[in-house]
Amino acid sequence: MAGSNSAEMGPIVRDRDGWVTRPLLLFCLTSTLITIVAGFVQVNFGTYSMTTLEVARAVTEPTILFNLDAWTGFLFGTELPEMEPGELIVWTIRLPRVFVAIIAGATLAVSGAIFQAVTRNELASPFILGVSAGAGFAVLATLVVFSGLAPFLPFIAAIGGTVAFLIVYVIAWKNGTSPVRLVLAGVIVNMVFQSLQQGLFFFADDLGIVQTAISWLTGSLTGTGWPEVRIAILPATLAIAIALAGSRQLNLLLLGEQTARSLGMRIELVRFLLSAVAILAASVAISVAGIVSFFGLVVPHIVRNTIGGDYRQLMIGCLFAGPALMVTADVGARLALGGTQMPVGVVTGLIGGPYFLYLMRKQRSMGEL
Repeated sequence: MAGSNSAEMGPIVRDRDGWVTRPLLLFCLTSTLITIVAGFVQVNFGTYSMTTLEVARAVTEPTILFNLDAWTGFLFGTELPEMEPGELIVWTIRLPRVFVAIIAGATLAVSGAIFQAVTRNELASPFILGVSAGAGFAVLATLVVFSGLAPFLPFIAAIGGTVAFLIVYVIAWKNGTSPVRLVLAGVIVNMVFQSLQQGLFFFADDLGIVQTAISWLTGSLTGTGWPEVRIAILPATLAIAIALAGSRQLNLLLLGEQTARSLGMRIELVRFLLSAVAILAASVAISVAGIVSFFGLVVPHIVRNTIGGDYRQLMIGCLFAGPALMVTADVGARLALGGTQMPVGVVTGLIGGPYFLYLMRKQRSMGEL
């Protein structure tokens, strides 16, 4: 019977336009298992002492897991049903941090994958192209100067990221762009916006805001909860849905402008729209998790090297691998120094920096300046 089922699955998998393959399904399943395991490990830690069995019971409690009133309270801030102390801790403090990590990981991975296709540059990412710095400056300015606009952080971050990306393109443009000029322009824009971020601290007279801003600049999930999930979930869903729908267009862009035009694509319009989606996706993550460096660079490469470069597969892979790596990195950041929680951006930076250098050395030719 098992052999019969296996034989029947082959044609089903291959018939779906040739891109829904066993390696893709296995990759997504493995990533999901990693996310679940890492998330459960994360939920086990906190100042309120709970055994692993108590945590497992709280997470799988049917009266919460399948309670519409509970989810309405979580997602819309309405009154929550009565819970035991342990259940309240798990569902209102610990699990939301995992959900924020899932959202941030998925959106940063998808954003990086889009930027690499739009620019036809495998070194591209929100961090490298200055989008993270621009969005970060906009969010930091909101936190320090215009704190009343906090509910609109994803859209404010998107404006800052868009401005930064446009500046990078203007600097890099010289009868077209090249991978080297885009990277160098991104470094310049990063430096400028980071200087502006540091300058904003002189306008902050509240020590609590300063500490929050410093933690946020290094990319941290500490203290995140359901308010961050509420801020991020709608724009993240929108950006991911459009990115998945645009995967065929991304494949065409990789074939080159001449080929894409011959197939009827309006190159500049598609680039503009997909870049806007990538900026929105990155901005969502930045607004709730801070500047998590190099994440959008590394994840698409891991997925590409594992299941291939077809963007229909790559976008799905990023959607599963991003959360797995972000939740795992957050667990590592929490356990690395014992009782001290390291910002997750430090962990991703320590991994992504050497990987970026590896990619640069791997490229034989990156074009003339």
